[in-house]
Amino acid sequence: MATSVMALAAELAGIPTTSYAAFYGYMGCTCALVFSCLGAAYGTAKSGVGVSAMGVMRPELVMKSIIPVVMAGVIGIYGLIIAVIIGTTIKTQDYSPFHGLAHLGAGLSVGLAGLSAGMAIGIVGDAGVRATAQQPKLFVGMILILIFAEALGLYGLITSLILVTKSSS
Repeated sequence: MATSVMALAAELAGIPTTSYAAFYGYMGCTCALVFSCLGAAYGTAKSGVGVSAMGVMRPELVMKSIIPVVMAGVIGIYGLIIAVIIGTTIKTQDYSPFHGLAHLGAGLSVGLAGLSAGMAIGIVGDAGVRATAQQPKLFVGMILILIFAEALGLYGLITSLILVTKSSS
């Protein structure tokens, strides 16, 4: 905290320094990966519990019911994509606080959207595969709800891509 306050004071005094700007960029990289992977892990675990419980009653539907687990895993990939893009664009020279804060916003955008999408996928996947074991006609409805939950993570990815490309131009 003291170093960023000192860096801000130095910049306001007209002394160019960007040592704290990279901190925000790396925090964006970290937030993108950590939060989206938390969502993916929760979605995978919660859906996996539902698949396991459903597999006891209807083992022939286990492979068909893996879809929520796969969809939860994709959320983690969104965060990885943004983390790699941000991590490769952080430079020691010409990296302004604008770039750092834009990358922090991009990381938080995809990360928190991935966390919420993973939670939604986990809850819907758990209940959906259990319900599908009892009434197979519910499968299409479950898939549609999962698609809408996955779209939340996709919105975060798109917003992050916009922020990252905006900061590079």
